[in-house]
Amino acid sequence: MVPQLPLSRFAEWLGSAQTAAAPGTLPVVLDVREPSELQAASIQENGFTLLAIPMRQIPARLAELQASHGLEHPIACLCHHGMRSLQVATYLTQSGFADVVNLQGGIDAWSQQVDASVPRY
Repeated sequence: MVPQLPLSRFAEWLGSAQTAAAPGTLPVVLDVREPSELQAASIQENGFTLLAIPMRQIPARLAELQASHGLEHPIACLCHHGMRSLQVATYLTQSGFADVVNLQGGIDAWSQQVDASVPRY
């Protein structure tokens, strides 16, 4: 079961994930939305690496994700409302990634709870 991370606890997760990440690296927020959604609303890197890979491309890019970050690297999955990212987080966990959470409520919750400058769509 993939942990559901409420956005109200993101800062807490980020602090512990920064400690857990390999030296010189940052935790990853994996945005699995489509390019048109990224144009409508995006978050800015702030203590994490933002990686945008549309959900449909995840299986083909799994080896790339593993090679660039490793199976133990903290990853928080993000989409519009949290459903696609939950599917991706589950897939990553089943593929051997050990430290994966789903950002509950997606970018919609992000704009309401973390950064009001992020547009809602």
